[in-house]
Amino acid sequence: MRSISVPFLVLSLLALPFFSSAQKAPKPKAPPFSWVSALSEKQSASLTKGMEHRTFKSPSMGLDVGYYVYLPEAYETSGSRKFPVVIHLHGGRPGSEAKAVRLANFVDSAIKADKIQPTIYVFPNGGPMSWYNYPNLENGRGEDVLVKELIPHLKESLRTREFGLEGFSQGGRGTTRVMFRYPELFASAAPGGSGYSSEKKVQENGGAESEKVVFAKGDNTWDLAATYAKREDKGRLPIFMWVGTKGFNFENNQEFSAYLKTLEIPHEMMTVEGVDHSAARIYEKQGLELMNFHQKHFAQP
Repeated sequence: MRSISVPFLVLSLLALPFFSSAQKAPKPKAPPFSWVSALSEKQSASLTKGMEHRTFKSPSMGLDVGYYVYLPEAYETSGSRKFPVVIHLHGGRPGSEAKAVRLANFVDSAIKADKIQPTIYVFPNGGPMSWYNYPNLENGRGEDVLVKELIPHLKESLRTREFGLEGFSQGGRGTTRVMFRYPELFASAAPGGSGYSSEKKVQENGGAESEKVVFAKGDNTWDLAATYAKREDKGRLPIFMWVGTKGFNFENNQEFSAYLKTLEIPHEMMTVEGVDHSAARIYEKQGLELMNFHQKHFAQP
C-alpha cells in the first residue's frame, strides 16, 4: 500500500473547508436582553454602601423592570426630608441597569467629603434598544418606560425633589432626545460622549441607522433640537455636554455644540483632556465638575 507523508496529509487537511457544504458557519448571537439584569451576589459585594437593586412592574408591558438606586446615608437618617435625584442613562445596547453602577462610588465620595449635597442617583435599564422607542421589538419602548413609568414610580416610592438627567455614549444620545422632548421634567440635563454622527445618519436616512435598525422619522437629536429651538422657553433647561478629547465621539460632539449655537440653544461643554470614550475615566478626572453642574440647579437643603 502506498504510504502518505505526514506533511502532505497535514496540508491536505488544512485545504479542506472548515464547514461541509450542508453546514453553514453559525451566525454570532445578539447579546441576551432582560428588563431585569442585576449583578451577581459576588459582583454586588464591590458596590458602594447605599446601592440597592430594585424593580417595579411596568404598566404597559406587565413585566418587572430593574434599576439600581444609590441612597446617601442622610436619606435613612433625615426623617421626611426630600432629596434631589440624578438619573444616569448607561451606554451600549441592549440595556442593563448594571452597566454604569460603579459611577456611584464617585458620588458617594463627593457626598462624604461635603463637596455636593446628599443626592439620590438612579441607574435604570434602557430596554432592548437602549433609550429608544423601538416598536419593531416586543417590549421595546425604552424611552416611554423611562419617562412615563420609571420617573412616576420614583416619585411615588422615594422622597424625591428635583430631577437631573445625564448619560454617556448611547445614554448621551438618549439624554439628548429626552431632554429636548420633555424639558419640563428636569432641573438639569447633561449628555456625555454622545454619538451625534449616528444620530445624523438616522436624520439623513429617514430614521434608518442601518439596514436592520430603523427608527421613527424625526426621532433623532438633530431634528428634536431644531423643534426645541422654536420654544419660547428654550433657555429654561440648563444643558451641559461632556466628552473626552481622545474619545471617538469628540469631534461630532463639537459639531453638535456648534449646531446648538446656530439654534441659539444655551449650553455648556466640558472637554476632558487626554481621556478616551469612558464615563468612568471622565468621572475620575473631572466628575466633580459634572456633579456640581446638577447641584447648581438643585435647591440646597
